[in-house]
Amino acid sequence: MQSTYTRQYRIDTPRGRLFAQSWSPSEERAAPIVLLHDSLGCVALWRTFPERLAQASGRQVIAYDRLGFGCSDAVAGKLPLSFIDDEAHGSFRALYRELKLNQFVLMGHSVGGGMAVGCAAAYKEACLGLITESAQAFVEPATLTGIRAAERQFASAEQLEKLRRYHGEKAEWVLRTWIDTWSADAFSQWNLDKQLSKVHCPLLALHGDQDEYGSQQHPERICAQASGPASLQVFANCGHVPHREHPDAVMAAITVFLASSDKAVPA
Repeated sequence: MQSTYTRQYRIDTPRGRLFAQSWSPSEERAAPIVLLHDSLGCVALWRTFPERLAQASGRQVIAYDRLGFGCSDAVAGKLPLSFIDDEAHGSFRALYRELKLNQFVLMGHSVGGGMAVGCAAAYKEACLGLITESAQAFVEPATLTGIRAAERQFASAEQLEKLRRYHGEKAEWVLRTWIDTWSADAFSQWNLDKQLSKVHCPLLALHGDQDEYGSQQHPERICAQASGPASLQVFANCGHVPHREHPDAVMAAITVFLASSDKAVPA
């Protein structure tokens, strides 16, 4: 197994400083992979996955905390309802410029998958591949049911304290931003269709058959609406976090996808 070394970054943006971290194998073979986290996530909550992915793929893996999350600066007020679409021109753009990401592969988990779709659409020439994991493509009743169940769970002081371990004083903002945005009536018609129509790179949609935040309609819609080659892999007996619940199967699917994507890129 390859050794990896890590590096941390602090990136200035007009709205605050971003935290990012990279994992680099001893021999990098291809374009880096950028990870976009979920609604309650951050770099630390990817846990060992980025390092394992760097070792398995032979690529640098980069993860970052969006503003308001993890080790990045706090933001004031509510997020706009366009926050998923906005990511391509916000925190991601700052990372893209600072790290000079001329070519990259994107992987996003949950809402990060929707953001990754937007970034792939906005940076067509640079994005060589896109992986969505448990991504929502529209607002489904099952998604709202899952969010309401999580809200009841986080009413426990113990559960909120777990969130504070990763987000500090921003924890309550992180939680309310997730719940209130997705529950807003004005957000009910949101979907990824427009952005997906602009995605031409190879795409892999990963989903668990027991995902508590969305049915298989989401990856099916992602694959159907994308303009480039798209494939779907559903994991049996799996919930919302396949990379944690079925790590070996997810890693195998990703490495096969990356190998086939590399062959599709002109020399």
